[in-house]
Amino acid sequence: MLNNIGLPGLLLIAVVVLVLFGRGKISSLMGEVGKGITAFKKGVSEGTKELEDDKAETAQDVTPESEKDKV
Repeated sequence: MLNNIGLPGLLLIAVVVLVLFGRGKISSLMGEVGKGITAFKKGVSEGTKELEDDKAETAQDVTPESEKDKV
């Protein structure tokens, strides 16, 4: 059903939404969505960095004893 909307249908939906909610309300809503996306990306990157730091702390040196003496 949704694959037959096309460009004219999307424009009609956009106009109806704009008339119902107004430009100011939509603008503030999109601003909040942008802030949410930014916060989500920041959280994901911080979580990834934390996991990498934990892996680095728990890394062990597995070099054989004879190789350690040569270096």
